[in-house]
Amino acid sequence: MSITCFIEYEINPFKHAEFELYAKNWGKIIPQCGGRLMGYFIPHEGDNKRAFGLITFASLADYESYRARLKSDNDAIENFRYAQQAQFILHEKRYFLKGVPETLTCDMELLK
Repeated sequence: MSITCFIEYEINPFKHAEFELYAKNWGKIIPQCGGRLMGYFIPHEGDNKRAFGLITFASLADYESYRARLKSDNDAIENFRYAQQAQFILHEKRYFLKGVPETLTCDMELLK
């Protein structure tokens, strides 16, 4: 059974472009460190200070191994440093979820 790490960000509404670059960087980093990136989502309409990231792992143990790899990955370290310097993340929460298999569908073509 896989788990999904659902990350909820409160971001500076005047720094969407900075957060978008941060998210794009994770597009390379997360897979190289062992996570399956489902995607990052940034504000489009409505609430302009919430963004989300979804990363799936085979198990919680795999997530812990991934976190350890992030701490020594140069690209990840640089992306964390960028976030600290640019100060576009105001708050971050993580939730660990499991999907209900009978409800999981995703047409990736719609996301392109």
